[in-house]
Amino acid sequence: MRGARRRLCSALLLAYGLFSLYAAYTVFLRPRRPAAPRPPHRDRRGPRDIDHVSMGNEEWNPWEADEKNEQIASQQRYENNVKMIKNARSHLEQTSLRVQIWGKAAIGLYLWQHIFEGHLEPADVTAPWREGSQKAGKTYFSFITGPSVVPGYFSVEAENVVLVLNGREKAKIAYATQWLHYAQTLIQTHKIQHVAVVLLGNEQCNNEWIQPYLKRHGGFVNLLFVTYDYALVNEEDIFQWPLGVATYRNFPVVEPSWSMLHDPRSYLCNFLGTVYKNSSRETLMEILKQDGLDKLCWIAAREQWQPQETNESFKNYQDALLQSDLTLSPVGINTECYRIYEACSYGSLPVIEDVMTPGDCGNSSMYHSASLQLLKTMGAPFIFIKNWKELPAILEKEKKMSLQEKIQRRKKLIEWYQNFKAWMRQKFINTLENSFLPSDKG
Repeated sequence: MRGARRRLCSALLLAYGLFSLYAAYTVFLRPRRPAAPRPPHRDRRGPRDIDHVSMGNEEWNPWEADEKNEQIASQQRYENNVKMIKNARSHLEQTSLRVQIWGKAAIGLYLWQHIFEGHLEPADVTAPWREGSQKAGKTYFSFITGPSVVPGYFSVEAENVVLVLNGREKAKIAYATQWLHYAQTLIQTHKIQHVAVVLLGNEQCNNEWIQPYLKRHGGFVNLLFVTYDYALVNEEDIFQWPLGVATYRNFPVVEPSWSMLHDPRSYLCNFLGTVYKNSSRETLMEILKQDGLDKLCWIAAREQWQPQETNESFKNYQDALLQSDLTLSPVGINTECYRIYEACSYGSLPVIEDVMTPGDCGNSSMYHSASLQLLKTMGAPFIFIKNWKELPAILEKEKKMSLQEKIQRRKKLIEWYQNFKAWMRQKFINTLENSFLPSDKG
């Protein structure tokens, strides 16, 4: 009896051991069947040819339904994203504008570096080729300048062109017309579609030469932005443009500093410039010499105009602006001059002789406050005088102003100038987009 029990126990142990070995073999050593093939990738063209597979050879996958649903959802998301990208691209193509600016006059640097706050590469101002780009509004702008920018020898990279030209004198006009004829050829050969011109106009507003090129007179130029109080400004296709700073003398973009705003300045006023015979500038010099007013101001007069500055004279001029509370601006050939904008850059308030100069400048159909109608329309916080005999009273008042009052005035002036440039930039962009982009009639 006891032997039978022993044999039974031994048989059970043997059976248990064999079962354990089989289980271990099944889990760890037995080769697995290959996974059932995944359903083919679905696309919008419907199912492709699928090899029929015997259902008896497939392993059951409890997550198969979930995986199929996720694939379908993923495919749907992909297709929706593709549609969204296509729609966005289509919308961008309908509303975006590419404009290439050809800077063939120094005023182009004022447009790009001072108003657009754009950068140029290389930074070397003597480089034969300089370029920059930026996105503004709906428009991508590129800018090229330098002596290597020659008609027919550079890449025209946009269907819309802004041509910056100098029209002050006959030699400059002859050069400008060469560029206009080149642009006209590009229009006729469908290389470009639209042209705008930024023109450094004649100081007496004798700009008749450009009229035949305007679209309103049968030409091809869509828009004209011109300096000085040009009587034909209409705010439709002819717009007044600021003269700006003397970029041809490399006047820099000035960043306001704490000391520029807050430090006391050594001089009440400054005037560094040419004194022409029988001009109001001679009157100004006489008045400054009365009662020793010239000792309160930084005065450096010369008899002949010098187009180029030496390093020393340019530094003296910048120091005079920085160290003077007021900058005196007598009329020259035109009332508007670079000195006005350069003084604003340094927080020195312009005192402007507000009289019309001889020539064809004057009120237009849009402005009735010539001279300096653009600046007046924009609320320039300057001191306007009709005669330099008013200056002694202005300087007497200046002596009594506290530093805090002067600080507030500087802040107001610099803020106005920054806002003025930003406003001109936005107006320029809006004008181009309204003219060059197809109108939305939907």
